[in-house]
Amino acid sequence: MTSKRTIPARRFIKPSFNYLIEKKRDGQEFTQEEIRYIVDSTLDGEMPQHQLAALLMAIYFANMSAQETAILTEEMMLSGEVIDLSHIAKPKIDKYSTGGVGDKTSLVLVPLAMAAGVVVPMMCGVEHDYIISPLDKLSAFPGFDGNLSIDAFTKQLGRIGGAIVRQDEKLAPADAQFYALRKETGTIPSLPLITGSVLSKKLAEGAEGLVIDVKWGNGSFIKDLEQAKQLARSMTRVGRSMKRRCVALVTDMNQPLGDTVGTALEVKEAIQLLKGEGPEDLQELVLKLGMEIVRLAGVAGSTLSAKQTVQRHLTDGSALEKFKDIIKAQGGDTTYVDHPDKFPAAKHIRKLPAPKRGYVHTIDAACIAKGVSILNGSNDDKKGKIDHAAGVSEIKKVGTQVKQGEPLMMIHYNDEAKLEQALECFKAAYRLAPKRPTPPPLVVERVA
Repeated sequence: MTSKRTIPARRFIKPSFNYLIEKKRDGQEFTQEEIRYIVDSTLDGEMPQHQLAALLMAIYFANMSAQETAILTEEMMLSGEVIDLSHIAKPKIDKYSTGGVGDKTSLVLVPLAMAAGVVVPMMCGVEHDYIISPLDKLSAFPGFDGNLSIDAFTKQLGRIGGAIVRQDEKLAPADAQFYALRKETGTIPSLPLITGSVLSKKLAEGAEGLVIDVKWGNGSFIKDLEQAKQLARSMTRVGRSMKRRCVALVTDMNQPLGDTVGTALEVKEAIQLLKGEGPEDLQELVLKLGMEIVRLAGVAGSTLSAKQTVQRHLTDGSALEKFKDIIKAQGGDTTYVDHPDKFPAAKHIRKLPAPKRGYVHTIDAACIAKGVSILNGSNDDKKGKIDHAAGVSEIKKVGTQVKQGEPLMMIHYNDEAKLEQALECFKAAYRLAPKRPTPPPLVVERVA
């Protein structure tokens, strides 16, 4: 493990914070010294919150160049500890997603990559509103511990080749301060700030390369396809400038991924995928992201070889065994993997009936996610225990024909008091039409 960088001794005259705000407001570029000063002043509390907020807003509107973004990323990465995994000989590749409704691919891709001989150092940060994090899903396993120290995390990587843990606050602490204020100032969608935030943390984990799933649509905080493409380009460009292998896929998030949304329901679907089964859209995304991981790691050369590698580990049981290794190493009960019926089942299951005959024309994935968060208690102010049995299954997807009264989804719940509010979200999520729409492509673009 290495600690934060030392500031060079050469003389730097500190500018006023007002000057920096006005400079960016007017569209000028910051120097490396100025960006370093901004990061250091944020860390030590020298820059007042109102001026930092103004600076973030100036960056949001005036943007940053590729060079500025790369400097910001590196300075935030070096603002805390950087994990050194050079003692592990195997390639170290991580996967990051901007967050999606029903996206359980991380639960599959980590053990899949491990089975292929890739080390995966995955730390999970705070997801955006209503998105269920991989750690929330894994908490459905009794005893599972996602809070490992950096030392325990590093040792587990050396021992079994993978870990899925909570982001350590010692990594990229400057980003944590930026992010908290971005949430309060409406600057979350800023492309350079997203790029710096994601890469500073991921590269501080010790990853040599990164496969990024940039989601766009109504179930993502990125609503615009062109913006998603720009973010994919920004991340891969900055990753390369920092001498890391990097590839991004822009994927559709205008409907939930897979057939389920909810913690235990999604884990059970992930186990299906680890057996080479499961919904077609998830199988497609796991295959394409998995191929990128093994190619980036150098364990598969050609596209055909990468595809065969991914398919082999999903069908021969080796990826499933690696999943058990992660659960066991982090204190979870692995018998739930072999017997998914042990996960808690909801007391009540009811259908969401189609109000009329027609085709599913659009689905607001965010509405479904909000409804599930109401049912499972993850949106409660008290942040109590998540109801792992709550969620939705058998989700009808865009392009599906339904009859009046036919279920658009099945709702799993324990708390009757929460059902009505959740139902409003679920009903608002679906729009039916008389003509069959053309479902959007799952993978829109590859950026490498």
